[in-house]
Amino acid sequence: MSNLVAPHGGKGLTCCLLEGAEKEAELKKAEGLKKVTITPREEGDLIMMGIGGFSPLTGFMTKADWKGVCENFQLADGTFWPIPVTLSADKSDAEAIKDGDEIALVTVAGEIMATMKVTEKFEMTEANKRWECEKVFMGEGTATAEEFWKIAEEDHPGVQMVMGQKDFNLAGPVKVLSEGIYPERYKGVYLSPAQARAIFDERGWSDVAALQLRNPMHRSHEYLAKIAVEVCDGVFIHSLVGNLKPGDIPARVRVNCIDTLVDKYFVKENVVQGGYPLDMRYAGPREGLLHATFRQNYGVSRMIIGRDHAGVGDFYGMFEAQTIFDKIPYPAEDGKALKCTPLKIDWTFYCTKCDGMASLRTCPHGKEDRVILSGTMLRKGLSEGAPIADHFGRDEVLDILREYYAGLTEKVEIKTHSAATGAGQ
Repeated sequence: MSNLVAPHGGKGLTCCLLEGAEKEAELKKAEGLKKVTITPREEGDLIMMGIGGFSPLTGFMTKADWKGVCENFQLADGTFWPIPVTLSADKSDAEAIKDGDEIALVTVAGEIMATMKVTEKFEMTEANKRWECEKVFMGEGTATAEEFWKIAEEDHPGVQMVMGQKDFNLAGPVKVLSEGIYPERYKGVYLSPAQARAIFDERGWSDVAALQLRNPMHRSHEYLAKIAVEVCDGVFIHSLVGNLKPGDIPARVRVNCIDTLVDKYFVKENVVQGGYPLDMRYAGPREGLLHATFRQNYGVSRMIIGRDHAGVGDFYGMFEAQTIFDKIPYPAEDGKALKCTPLKIDWTFYCTKCDGMASLRTCPHGKEDRVILSGTMLRKGLSEGAPIADHFGRDEVLDILREYYAGLTEKVEIKTHSAATGAGQ
């Protein structure tokens, strides 16, 4: 019997992925259905619904769900959920689809990913999109909506994604027919919640912490993971292998870095590496909550939340992704509440006087003694060929990253968060 935390939503893992003869029959049916092209973000969301990563979701959100999530962090039935999971369609497609119709969802390349029974369609006006952006993406880093919109459409990739959506949202249950590229391209890393839970159960773990990664693993990440190993049964280093913004480092390189670091600097029995197929939304605090929500489905009871979790630019306060956990609703019905709790860790760095990794809670020295560690600063330094400060990363990892950057033919400007440079420390 498993001692892991129960999946979110109180319904077990709700997996929409079809297999075998059932899948073949549905694929054959899909060929004759109206086809709607989906974005990479929607593809990742579909796969997560397929493998149970988004339990209890079994389809794209209705207007009531969308509104409740944006406004109150809750689906229409009262289940906690922090970020909209919606499917957009252009006006001509929406007008040709009636409630009750079945459609096929296809990638830009033409692969049929799923079928869907449309139960509702609702217009996403520009005002609706702006309202969603303000609710989901506006953090403490911007004091007013007016200030937010001065920079959001140019500098926030999540806002750009929402504002670029088509004019209607389609809602309804899905039958997922493919996991895309992930099982083959990331074999041994890409895991479903059921697979991750089986690994944790085999090791006898009950209290598991997850480390979210979208950057190569530097010394601060290593320190966070090792803190988690000390206080939990083990740590799940869980990397995003979906799409990032320009300038971010590809998943295959990051996975190689993690493999090298775990091999040389961790007790392997206490670490599991995995990958998941979502695109980053860069929603800062809300995305921290999403990370905790779907990690609960993977069997994770504690989500490591450090400085500027899932942030971008200066949109969010440094520890806003920690404090938001203290403000969310906890539904009375046990299964509908978020059970994966945050493992809150202060700003970490290497201190030359302490002669080791430390945090603001443990180090009494000044910023002149600290090597500030940031994935953004690391990428910026490597992309510009600048020297990397001592103790920023392990030499073996830096060698992998230097080789990657040396092979790039086109450079992308890396914008830094003020916190990443130590401003205001």
